[in-house]
Amino acid sequence: MSVARIASRAQVGLHAPLVNVEVHLGTGLPTFSIVGLPAPAVKESKERVRSALVNSRFEFPAGRITVNLAPADVPKEGGRFDLPIALGLIIASGQLNLAREDALAHMEFYGELALGGELMPVEGLLLASAHAASAGHEMVVPPANADEAAVAAGSVVRAPKHLLEVCRHIDGTEPLTLLRSRELALRSCGDTLDLRDIRGQLQAKRALSIAAAGSHSLLMVGPPGSGKSMLAQRLPALLPPLTAAEALEVAMIASASGSGFDGRSFGQRPFRSPHHTASMVALVGGSGSARPGEVSLAHRGVLFLDELPEFERRALEALREPLETGVICVSRVAMQAEYPAEFQLIVAMNPCPCGYRGDSDRVCNCTLGRIDQYRWRVSGPLLDRIDLRIEVPSLSTQELMSAEPAAESTAEVAARVLAARQRQLARSSRLNSRLTITELSQFCRLDSVGERLFWQTQSRLGISARSYHRILRVARTIADLDGSASIEAHHVAEALQLRRAMEPTTA
Repeated sequence: MSVARIASRAQVGLHAPLVNVEVHLGTGLPTFSIVGLPAPAVKESKERVRSALVNSRFEFPAGRITVNLAPADVPKEGGRFDLPIALGLIIASGQLNLAREDALAHMEFYGELALGGELMPVEGLLLASAHAASAGHEMVVPPANADEAAVAAGSVVRAPKHLLEVCRHIDGTEPLTLLRSRELALRSCGDTLDLRDIRGQLQAKRALSIAAAGSHSLLMVGPPGSGKSMLAQRLPALLPPLTAAEALEVAMIASASGSGFDGRSFGQRPFRSPHHTASMVALVGGSGSARPGEVSLAHRGVLFLDELPEFERRALEALREPLETGVICVSRVAMQAEYPAEFQLIVAMNPCPCGYRGDSDRVCNCTLGRIDQYRWRVSGPLLDRIDLRIEVPSLSTQELMSAEPAAESTAEVAARVLAARQRQLARSSRLNSRLTITELSQFCRLDSVGERLFWQTQSRLGISARSYHRILRVARTIADLDGSASIEAHHVAEALQLRRAMEPTTA
């Protein structure tokens, strides 16, 4: 009887706990059992490992085989444990001698095995790489995962193509090439989508720059074809570039979601635009393995919801918590996972159900009752959490074809946004949209004229306490864009004006 222990890692949310793959060979009737909360894909590794060993000229051990994936209370998924299970069988059966006794002490193994012994790629190795680097462990991964695993700072990676290469590395006859961590260039969003492409819509562009400067949420109400989607698509380029740590965090979330790591977009602000048929689970995360949803995939970037009233009511209501906290907790029977969700929400909707644009050759047949019913599919509490609400009118053909003065480019607006954000971080170490109530009273004091203007408007519109705080945050951002140390009356007036459309009813 003999036992072999090989290290690997599971994936639980944004954590990658260490898993010891223990293989025990005993006497008795031939059986092959895998224990330790294995998913069906892990259980199926028995047949893949058997074929890979035989086709690699190893003898498959006879007798009772027990594979334990410890700790037993951590769910294990995917084919990443094929390679460590195969190595455990080879070592436990005495078919492979270690170069030294502690050869495996600081190594972790990952890879799905093809029937011929080739190493196939697996999901989520960026998380495992980051944790392995912090533990000072070396990783052995499939070649297709080498670039992903080498991104984490301090990672040490080897990428064999076949099971036999791994065995020759372990016994010291033919060491594998070492790939140390590499720094990917942080990619910007580029200048392919420029604000200059949008004719007119000066108020919408102004609102977009304010949203970018303070990380505020924005609602655009306008007929089809007025430019709402074009405006939203240009927001990521107005935001400052991600830092290396932020880019790694965004990439880790993408890796955990199953969509995989894409080095070509590393460092870009995410822009997520799910269809209005998306379910609540798709938006906030879930499924059996508690994977991240759109709110987490848009972390540090933009979540754009077009045709807002067409989304499922439960899905929209689920956005309220992450909008306030910047975090989403996904709970399932088998596991719980907490994901970051600091995204900028940009939403758009038509002014009426039929999408009437004001064309002269047709008439809107929607009654006021039908329009109200359409608009209030979005609840008052959710609308109350949206900082900026503007109307985006349709432009006439004459306005589209007429010459207009040179508009500001994305680069020019982005420079102002960056300066405003730097003022915010220097003052309170956070962006204005995240200011606490205590910080609001400290950094967002109004002068006498601004305070009088606000209370006159409040008594007429019935602004809620939450709206009051959000208006203060927006006014502070407008002042930062102007380079003003204090919030003046015209900053308050603009903040109030940018919140007029779609005033919510009481919750």
